[in-house]
Amino acid sequence: MAVKFRDYYEVLGVPRTATADEIKRAYRQLARKHHPDLQPAAERTRAAERFKEINEAYEVLSDPDKRGKYDALGANWKSGMDFTPPPGAERGPAGSAEWEDFGDVSDFFASLFGRSTGRAGRGSVRVTIPGSDIEAELPVTLEELLHSARRRITLNGGRSLDVEIPRGAREGTVLRLAGQGGQGVNGGPPGDVYLRLRLIPHPRYRVAGDDLEMDLTLWPWQAVLGGEVRIETPDGPVTLTVPAGTQGGRRLRLRGRGLPRADGTRGDLYAVARIVIPERPSSAEREAYETLKQRASVPADRPAGG
Repeated sequence: MAVKFRDYYEVLGVPRTATADEIKRAYRQLARKHHPDLQPAAERTRAAERFKEINEAYEVLSDPDKRGKYDALGANWKSGMDFTPPPGAERGPAGSAEWEDFGDVSDFFASLFGRSTGRAGRGSVRVTIPGSDIEAELPVTLEELLHSARRRITLNGGRSLDVEIPRGAREGTVLRLAGQGGQGVNGGPPGDVYLRLRLIPHPRYRVAGDDLEMDLTLWPWQAVLGGEVRIETPDGPVTLTVPAGTQGGRRLRLRGRGLPRADGTRGDLYAVARIVIPERPSSAEREAYETLKQRASVPADRPAGG
């Protein structure tokens, strides 16, 4: 009696040359996606049919003997084509695995490997499916990177978890919370939670690898004459010596005041000189600048930087 041919490779979405690991990986992904217990009530009947196909395909392609017999049919068959079982097709039990009640095996499967009654003849192998992983973005502040803070977060579904921001964490660091993901099916282990850190911009500091940068605003006379200025660092205020003749853009280094590294050391903090001028100079200031213009060693009509 003719039956409809089933392309088990097509069902799992793998090529005929797929390895055992590739077949298992494809099966696990599809089984998790289509397991009836993980679907809305309105979708469970359709999911059960798809789940049966997936498991039937895996039952054949994961068993070297069954796969060999199936492959011997040739590669020219397409799903839905009429297929007449070869003489001597098995009529024994459909395998010794434990099956769930999602319907009988297909006629095509039974024509090749047999169909039995009772529990071993049901149509879907009982699968142990690991829980799905959860991926999310976790915004963090610069202070949390500096001080290895501990945070409590709430995942979808209302679960609260404590998360530690480890020393040396940076923008893009992925934190793994083992076993905190979706629940497994049929005794499968739970998945994991993966949190990718996203650094919230800081109003004063910029991150450059392990180092921090900040703007150091200087009046022209501070840049020319030098002197001491008081600035705020992540560790508190400090007095910084500005060398005479400091040009705009010069980076003044404060060692060990940057981000912590995993080995316990820290990067540096760089104060970047930004020279500003009075927007509304007083009469005295304007007079001083006129005097400077007259006495400057560089001609006033010489192009800047020339």
